[in-house]
Amino acid sequence: MFPGAADYRRAETSGREPDADFVVVGAPLDASTTFQPGARFGPRRIRTFSESYDDYDRRTDQHFSELRVFDDGDVRAWDDAAEYLEFLEGTLTDVVWDDAVPLLLGGEHTVSLAGVRAVEPDVFVCLDAHLDLRDEYDGNDLSHACVTRRILESVDSVEEAIVIGARTGSEAEWERAEAADVTVVPPEAVSSPDSLLESDSASNPESVSAPDLESMLDERDAYLSVDIDAVDPAYAPGTGTMEPFGLEPRELRSVVRAVAPAASGFDVVEVNDRDDGQAAALAGKLLREFAFSAAAERGE
Repeated sequence: MFPGAADYRRAETSGREPDADFVVVGAPLDASTTFQPGARFGPRRIRTFSESYDDYDRRTDQHFSELRVFDDGDVRAWDDAAEYLEFLEGTLTDVVWDDAVPLLLGGEHTVSLAGVRAVEPDVFVCLDAHLDLRDEYDGNDLSHACVTRRILESVDSVEEAIVIGARTGSEAEWERAEAADVTVVPPEAVSSPDSLLESDSASNPESVSAPDLESMLDERDAYLSVDIDAVDPAYAPGTGTMEPFGLEPRELRSVVRAVAPAASGFDVVEVNDRDDGQAAALAGKLLREFAFSAAAERGE
């Protein structure tokens, strides 16, 4: 169980409809990891390394245990990724139909495809070191390196993908990123962790203006995906494909806080077991930041 969350399955079997605003679902898929495997351990580690966090959030004056967060456990993964994603989508669709926001714990980034299909947002916002715009990788069109492209091509509701923190990709991916339905925000443009909704160029002439996420979303419904490799690997080495020169943890937090009020779905992915818990601890904290920010906006 995610610390502070109630048992979703027990509530369902008790004969009472769970009064959930958020539902945590683990998706330990680890089928296409291309460098360091171990994302299958992500959901467990995120829950474990979130145990030490205080229930109270001073910024929003809320208690996590009072946000009506439930945990539905893990959807056990198997080898057939397409079949698994279809089953996972059904689980997450049930959450959406219960008027709750799914909080998905990966697993490799491919699981975001199921989350977006269930939520059907207008815009896919992704914190990621990689563009993930490949048409296929090693012959696999459901590779974690293809997830943003698959979302753009297979989810009719999605008008745009906003990839924040991207700093690497193939030549073909960068060409695909020039299309009108993709916006890439490099790490340098997220240089001010506390001013994502305003420019800081006046106070710091060497800084690139921070993206105005509020106007970028333009009152559209969003799905927010956090690939933990968006952060610099010095802070979260427990991930499959580390990429230097990344974001600071506070910069990820600022993006999560800014997007959460507009988001109907959230995931954090690509956490593995190859560090001392840094990646999992950050992932758990970002999930809590999302829930606190979304609940505060809705007046919970």
